[in-house]
Amino acid sequence: MTDRKHLGECSDVAAAAALTSVAGLTVVDVGCGAGKTSRELAAIGARVIGVEPDPIQAAKNREAEPTPGVAFVEARAESLPVSSGSADGVFFFRSLHHVPVEAMEAALAEAARALRPETGFLCVVEPGMGGSHFPVMRPFHDETRARDAAQAALERNAQRLFRQFDLYRYVQYPRYADFEALVTRVMGQTFNDIRRERVETDEVRALFEAGRTDRGDYIFEQPMLLDFYRGPLRSS
Repeated sequence: MTDRKHLGECSDVAAAAALTSVAGLTVVDVGCGAGKTSRELAAIGARVIGVEPDPIQAAKNREAEPTPGVAFVEARAESLPVSSGSADGVFFFRSLHHVPVEAMEAALAEAARALRPETGFLCVVEPGMGGSHFPVMRPFHDETRARDAAQAALERNAQRLFRQFDLYRYVQYPRYADFEALVTRVMGQTFNDIRRERVETDEVRALFEAGRTDRGDYIFEQPMLLDFYRGPLRSS
């Protein structure tokens, strides 16, 4: 495995923007959720197709106030609603591990199909499992298998689908005002069915309390992994 270059502390979109300019480009944000990153990409000049498979969230995206430069659609990662070779870039921001394990390779091949030959790029951002944030989440939402499967799919398919790839890492520090803020965050996602009683346990509270600062809030470390691919070998 190639050593990852460290980008320091930054947001997901800032990390991607440090590697390439998206101004004037057509990009696909796969598994866009509520569209935060889609809107951030549009704010720095991209034309964004925000793809969300969850029908509840996809409906909310369509009903939201329109954002210039962003078009939201409902679709799966394995079947992107774009013509072959038409996209300048495809992004998976924390979403590849949400693709069913058996469909991850198809999702990566679909990204390569959508990209412009020679110049297209794929950017995959995944949360790492080190740091202090993942242990807080694991008791009620253990994504170990899915995250491992996503990394394995990338390792198997990188050289098959792209001419060049580079690996990066960076770090973030999620902050919560109190335990209720954590509960609200994890229960506010339409693609996960996490019940309050699974979060409000002595184990989770103890892990959460370890992140308390002198100011009274709670801060955790979240390492991030970024794989950046250029030059799709298969665009049809």
